[in-house]
Amino acid sequence: MNARWKNLFELVQILAFALILSFIVRTFLLDNRIVPSGSMLPTIQLQDRLIVDKLLFKFREIERGDIVVFHPTAKSGEKDDLVKRVIGLPGEEIQVKDGNVLVNGTALEESYILEKPDYQYDPITIPADSYFVLGDNRRGSNDSHMWGFLPKQNITGKVWIRYWPFNTFGKLDS
Repeated sequence: MNARWKNLFELVQILAFALILSFIVRTFLLDNRIVPSGSMLPTIQLQDRLIVDKLLFKFREIERGDIVVFHPTAKSGEKDDLVKRVIGLPGEEIQVKDGNVLVNGTALEESYILEKPDYQYDPITIPADSYFVLGDNRRGSNDSHMWGFLPKQNITGKVWIRYWPFNTFGKLDS
């Protein structure tokens, strides 16, 4: 085999390995998302680029305040994955009253929201293996207050890092 064919074969091997590695990383470890809506304002801006942890979050409990990526429920009317903040955990009672979100009767301190909710949500207990998720832009988010609880199996990952725009690069904490 001449040197030209040998070099071409090596290049094809490198590209094949890179594609397989990329597939494994994106399928099982990390993924990226571009935020298409303002439902998480002011925490996440329109068109922010995010890295989503798809593996490590499975080894710890989901906590209140976590920002998660999930497949939408049928009732949501959405087709693409959504990004929201976990507000209620399994077994907790959730209510929205007078502009406050109450968990087990206690109002949450929510410094991250754009505006207080302008809707009411009667008290309801979150079933096992489900969560109550809301966008930080409470008045402009298609979330649990509209379509109900999020089953745990729909959650595909936890938002880990915002990488664009670069001036806001960093970890997104609860």
